[in-house]
Amino acid sequence: MRLVSLALLTTALALTGCNKRPADVPAALPAASAAQDAEAAYELRAYSTVVLGLHRQIVVLMDGEATLPPAQRREVQALGQQLFHELLQRQQRLADLALKPELLEATAALLTRIESEKSWYDADRLAFKEVLGQLASGLKNAQTLDGIKLARRAQDDLDTLAEVEKAYEQELKEVFGGFAKRGIELKREKWADYVAKLKTLHTREAVMKQHGAQLPAAADLAPEPAASGAMRGVAVKDREVFGDKLPPKTVLLTFDDGPHARYTDEILEILKRYNAPAVFFQLGQNLGKVGADGKIQPGNGSAVAKRVLAAGHQLANHSFTHGLMSKFELVKVKEEAANTEALLDAAGRNGDALFRFPYGARNDGALTTIEALKLRSMMWNVDSLDWSDPIPKSIAARVMAELDKQQRGIVLFHDIHARTVQALPLVLDQLAAEGWRFASFKDGQFVVSTDKTAAAPPPSPGELYRDSHALVIGINQYSAWPKLSHAVRDAQAVRESLVTRFGFRADNVTLLTDAEATRANILKALNERFGDAKRVKRDDRVFVFFAGHGSTRKLPSGREVGYIVPVDAGLNDLQSDAIAMPQLQEVAEAITAKHALFVIDACYSGLGLTRGGSSAMDSNFARTNARRIGRQMMTAGGADQQVADDGPGGHSVFTWTLLQALSGKADLNGDGLITATELAAYVAPAVSAIAHQTPAFGSLPGSEGGEFIFELPTAQEPGLSGAVAQLDDKASQLAVKLDEASNAGRQAAPTAGGASAVQVTIKGLDGKDQALAAPTARVDAGARVTAQRANDRGLQLYRERRYDEAEAAFKEALQLQPKFALAANNLGFVLYRRGKPADAAVWFEKAVEMDASRSLAWLNLGDARLQAGDDGKAMAAYKTFLELAPKHARAAELQAWIANPSEGTKPKPL
Repeated sequence: MRLVSLALLTTALALTGCNKRPADVPAALPAASAAQDAEAAYELRAYSTVVLGLHRQIVVLMDGEATLPPAQRREVQALGQQLFHELLQRQQRLADLALKPELLEATAALLTRIESEKSWYDADRLAFKEVLGQLASGLKNAQTLDGIKLARRAQDDLDTLAEVEKAYEQELKEVFGGFAKRGIELKREKWADYVAKLKTLHTREAVMKQHGAQLPAAADLAPEPAASGAMRGVAVKDREVFGDKLPPKTVLLTFDDGPHARYTDEILEILKRYNAPAVFFQLGQNLGKVGADGKIQPGNGSAVAKRVLAAGHQLANHSFTHGLMSKFELVKVKEEAANTEALLDAAGRNGDALFRFPYGARNDGALTTIEALKLRSMMWNVDSLDWSDPIPKSIAARVMAELDKQQRGIVLFHDIHARTVQALPLVLDQLAAEGWRFASFKDGQFVVSTDKTAAAPPPSPGELYRDSHALVIGINQYSAWPKLSHAVRDAQAVRESLVTRFGFRADNVTLLTDAEATRANILKALNERFGDAKRVKRDDRVFVFFAGHGSTRKLPSGREVGYIVPVDAGLNDLQSDAIAMPQLQEVAEAITAKHALFVIDACYSGLGLTRGGSSAMDSNFARTNARRIGRQMMTAGGADQQVADDGPGGHSVFTWTLLQALSGKADLNGDGLITATELAAYVAPAVSAIAHQTPAFGSLPGSEGGEFIFELPTAQEPGLSGAVAQLDDKASQLAVKLDEASNAGRQAAPTAGGASAVQVTIKGLDGKDQALAAPTARVDAGARVTAQRANDRGLQLYRERRYDEAEAAFKEALQLQPKFALAANNLGFVLYRRGKPADAAVWFEKAVEMDASRSLAWLNLGDARLQAGDDGKAMAAYKTFLELAPKHARAAELQAWIANPSEGTKPKPL
C-alpha cells in the first residue's frame, strides 16, 4: 500500500499562501499539487476498502454466534475482538489522513465514495460512522470554506446513518423506509438480506482460516471455571476472580480498553447519576509511554484516568497493547503488565491490583507471570458484545438476558464506544427496576452495596418509551351535523407536531379526516391497532386526538353520557351512530401500553367514572412513573358549551392553545418533559379565560397514577433569519393573553419537603371542580441543556413578536454558554428586527467567529451591514454565504448585486 510521504506533506504546508485575508472571511483551500491529490485520494480509497473489508468480515463472523458450541463461540468472539481492534486502528488512520487541511479534495472524494459507491450496500456505510463523526467535528472549525462545507456534508451523512441505525433498532428485518435523502442514497435492503449478500463474499470458516495465526488456543479462552474447579491446567480456581462468587442479584460493572478522550467521561457521568461503582481495565498505550530507562511519560489519557479515580472508581491493568498474551513470550507478558502498572501508579491508582487478559486469552505461564507482579486476574461471565453490536437496545437486552439467566455477574463493557454510552442507562434502569445491587472489589473480595436497588435517575433522553402510537381524527364535512371549519386543520397540525417534534414514527400515526372518520374506521383503529399486543407493548405510549362534534345524551335515570360524533352519525340516534365515553374507557383499559392520553376537542359531559389526578409530586417521579399505568383524558369543554372554532392560524382556540403548550410553554419546571398534568394546568385556565368553554381533565378507570409524557426535543432549531415566520398581530396578542391567563390561574400549592408547585382549579371529567397540582421547582439540567431551552424559548417569543422577552432569553442562553453560536445569531436578529443593525452586526460577527459554517449568520451579517450602510463588508459577507449555501432562495438576488453593484441591483433585506 502506498503512503503519502512526509516530504509531500511538508511541501504542501510550505506552499500555503502567506497573504493576509479579511478577518471575517475564511481562507481558500490550501494549494496542493495534482500528484499529491492523486496520491492522497489513492491512500484514502485504499484505507476505506480495508475498513469496509474488516467490517464485513466481522458481521459474517459474528452472525449467529450465540448458537455456536461454547468452545467455538469463544474462538469466534476472540477473533472478532481482534479484528475489531484492527478496524478501530484503520478507521483512526483514515480519519487522521482525511483531516489534513491540504488533502481536502481527496477527503471530498472519500465522502463521495461513502455516499454513492454503487457496489456498496446500505449497512456497509455504517463502517464509516466513527470516521464521519471525526470529520464532522474536526473540520467544523476549519479555516477554509471547503473544510467547513465538508464538515456539514459529513454531518448530513451521519444524520442519514442515524436513520439507518434507528430502523435496525426498531426491527432488524424491517425494510428501510422514509429516510431523509441527503448525500447517501439508500437501497432499503433488509439486514438479513445484507448478511446474506456478505456471505457470498465471506464465510465464517474462511475468515477464521485467513486469520488463523491470530487465534489463541481454545483451552486459553474459557472465561468460566471448569466444573472440577481446575481450568486449562491451572490447579487453583481461586487464582482468578469470577462472577459466580457474587451473591444473587448482584452485578459488578467493568469497562475495558480505555481511557477514551470522550466516552470514558460520559460513562463516568452516567455511573454518577446511578451511584454505581465500576472497575476500569485500562491499556497502557492509552495512558502514556514508558521509556527504555523506565521513565514515565504520561499522555492525555492519564488525566482521564485521574478523573476515574476522583469519581470513586477502580483502575486496573489490561496490558499495554491489547495483544494476544497467551502467545507472547513470558518476558513480553511481564513487560506489558509492568509498564502499564507503572503508568497506573503514576495516575494515582490505589486499591487491589487487578489484571484482565485481552480477549480472556491466558495460560498458566502468563497467569504465573502477572501473579509475580502482585496482580490478580479478573474475568467476566456476562459479555455485552458492545464492540460487535451497533444497536444500544440490543446490547442492553443481551446483558439483561444473561443476568436473568445467571442471576449474578461481572459484566464486560468497553468505554471506547458511543453505543456503550447509549446502552448503559438502559441496563442500569432495568437493574434498578428489578432490585439488583452493585458490587465493587476491595481487599481481595466483593463488597456489595447495602441498597437493595440501584439509585436510578430520571430516564435518559429518548428512552421514556419503547415506541409511540397515535390516532388523530378531524372532521369538517359532516353528512348530517353542522359542518365545521377548522377540525381537519387541527388534526393535521397535531399529527405534524407528533411526528416532527415528539418522535412519533409516521407509520405509527393514523390520520382519519372527513369521509375516512366513520364510526367503523375509528373503532377499528382503536381496537385493532391499539389492542394488538404484538404492535403495542408495555413500555409504549398511545395518544388519541379527536376534533369534531361532541354531544351529550341524558338517560332516564338522569345520568348523562357523552359521545364523540363520527362523520356518518345521524342526528337522532347517538347510541348506535356515535361513540360513547364508556366505549373509549373500555378501549383505554384494554390498551397494553403503560400510558395513554385522549385529547378531545369537543364539548360534552357525562364521562362519569373517573379517578383522582396522578401523583406528579413524587421526588422520583420520572423513574416511578415508568412503572405506573396512566390513562388520562382532556376535553375542550362541557355540555351546552360550544368549541370556539375561530382561533389563530385556522385552528380552534383549544387546539391552538394545545399546540402552544406543546411548544414548551407547558414545561412548568423546565425539566424538558411535559406531563399530561402540566399540559392541563397550562391549557385549561388559558382557554377558560378567552373562550366560553371550560376544559376538563382527569384519569380514566384503570389508571394507577401514571402520567403521559411529552419529551421536548433537544436538537437545535435553525437560526433566525428573514425566512422565519411570525404570528400576525392578532395571534401575537392572543399568545400573550394565553400566557397571562394561564399564569393567573395558578396558585402556590402546599407540598411536602418544601418542593415548589402550583395548584390550578379546573373541571374534572365528572364535571366537578378539582385542584390540580403541578411541580414548578426548576430542574438543574446543566448549563448546555438549560441554554438550549432558553434559546428555544427565545425563538417562540420571537415568533410571537415579543422582542424584549426574546432578547432576554437569548442573552440568558449566552450567559450559560458563551460559545453558543446559534443564540448569538438569534440575539443579533432580534436586534436587527428592532432597527439596530450596527448592534446586530456585532452579534452576527460573534456567531461566525464561534462557528464559521453557519450560513444564515453570514446572510444576516450581510443584511445588517447593508442596512448600516457598509456595502463593502456586506458584499464580503454575502460572498461567504453564497459559498456555503449556493442554492438558497436569495442566492440569485445576491449574485446579481455582486456581479453588477448598483442601487438597482442592491438586495432588499428584511
